[in-house]
Amino acid sequence: MESKVSEGGLNVTLTIRLLMHGKEVGSIIGKKGETVKKMREESGARINISEGNCPERIVTITGPTDAIFKAFAMIAYKFEEDIINSMSNSTATSKPPVTLRLVVPASQCGSLIGKGGSKIKEIRESTGAQVQVAGDMLPNSTERAVTISGTPDAIIQCVKQICVVMLEVQSVTIGSPPKGATIPYRPKPASTPVIFAGGQAYTIQGQYAIPHPDLTKLHQLAMQQTPFTPLGQTTPAFPGLDASPPASTHELTIPNDLIGCIIGRQGTKINEIRQMSGAQIKIANATEGSSERQITITGTPANISLAQYLINARLTSEVTGMGAL
Repeated sequence: MESKVSEGGLNVTLTIRLLMHGKEVGSIIGKKGETVKKMREESGARINISEGNCPERIVTITGPTDAIFKAFAMIAYKFEEDIINSMSNSTATSKPPVTLRLVVPASQCGSLIGKGGSKIKEIRESTGAQVQVAGDMLPNSTERAVTISGTPDAIIQCVKQICVVMLEVQSVTIGSPPKGATIPYRPKPASTPVIFAGGQAYTIQGQYAIPHPDLTKLHQLAMQQTPFTPLGQTTPAFPGLDASPPASTHELTIPNDLIGCIIGRQGTKINEIRQMSGAQIKIANATEGSSERQITITGTPANISLAQYLINARLTSEVTGMGAL
């Protein structure tokens, strides 16, 4: 079976998924999609690229084994070409290896590593490629990243051997009860900056501001729910003093189980909201027996409105999985 696969003679349809950064995806797509079109036509494999404004994208390659190997070869040589082009503009003397990241179900990683690491060692030695299987699963999935690096030829040989292992695993498991469905890894959208003007919310994508109807509704809701009666608004400004609207305070209560999405890892999200809104935001410590936390927002009416809107947007993205912020 192994020899047949390595010669590309075994007509088995396989699907292999790759994890790529935006720049790598751009290289594969090419101008007006010409590069990926050429790869599809010449390899005979189906090549699909996941949608979404994400820092990472999934590239899915499906087809008979020989078509998959051709597609991989074209991708590996394209990445090597990119490396050579980037080196012409730098002072680096040693050429870095081509690196590809496969996404493999965790249930198949054991066979790929082998007893005591014997299989992965054999693949490294026979192909000359470096192969690393990630210890942790990719977020919200039952898949792991398998990183392959080396020359394009070494990578192609390595992918062939990995395909053999995957085919062997599949043939062994056919007819036996599955260990549980694979939960595929789906990259999350990048946090996109949000601005609003004239009652409309916009997300920033590249150089463009794109109207965002969901966030617009949220913003309008936030505005409606915030009855501002700033103190001293009718008092004329004293000469020499800043005439900006006086600061006021607004308080919110948030359920304990949602406070984490407002704070973010190591306070990153709450700091973002503070910076974007210009408001001071204090989160009270958890009190025993209470299922809620109090948030105090201080600033001008506009600062408070924006902070409230951003907090609401964070809560909505958490509850709906929208992930827009």
